[in-house]
Amino acid sequence: MSLEIVHFPCAEDTIGGEFAQAEGSPPVLLIPDVHGISDLYRRLAARLADAGHPTLVIDLYTREGRPSLRTPEEVGAWIAALPDPRVLADLHAGSSWLRDRCGQAPAVMGFCVGGQYAVMAACRVPGLAGVVSFYGMLRYAETNALKPESPLDMAADLACPLLGLYGADDPLVPPADVKELEQKVQTAGGTFSAHTWPGAGHAFLNDQRPEAWRPEAAREAWQAAIEFLGDLG
Repeated sequence: MSLEIVHFPCAEDTIGGEFAQAEGSPPVLLIPDVHGISDLYRRLAARLADAGHPTLVIDLYTREGRPSLRTPEEVGAWIAALPDPRVLADLHAGSSWLRDRCGQAPAVMGFCVGGQYAVMAACRVPGLAGVVSFYGMLRYAETNALKPESPLDMAADLACPLLGLYGADDPLVPPADVKELEQKVQTAGGTFSAHTWPGAGHAFLNDQRPEAWRPEAAREAWQAAIEFLGDLG
């Protein structure tokens, strides 16, 4: 499937993305991992469209361009420098564009840092139908102007159903963080369900990373995500 290149306004900026048309609901705002839009996320958008979900893959790096990150240290530094308020504003703009395009409240699906921002969107972006987070990080070592609140700090404000999909061996999202998220959401009366796969670590759905990819966990997690989205529609 060929995706349509699209642009939409966000304050004084113009944000880009790639859109997969489909007939069905809900539409999905897809947030890629730290490396940005790649063939992996184009394929996932096509799979979502095949399942009946129009999908916008948002380009959070429209302004500065997709980064070339070669080491874990470079990845960590890049994530630390991403301004959360700007990202959340972009996600709000993307969800508004998707709602206008499709005439329905969108869901959000994110991976890695995109999964982190998906959880944050569930707490800060109004009017979402639901959110799927694939191994999104939940805790900040410290907060600052760029990172004023972690996902765990926001958890009590969860405003739509949230599905979290995790690897039991993921050092970036330890089970204790998932449990804390669950407890905070439950205390606040929100809706959160989590699935964890033993033997899987971070990025277990990413078949472009053979060392991380776990085919069985990836298949089961994707099916859980599709069923969750189907229940929203």
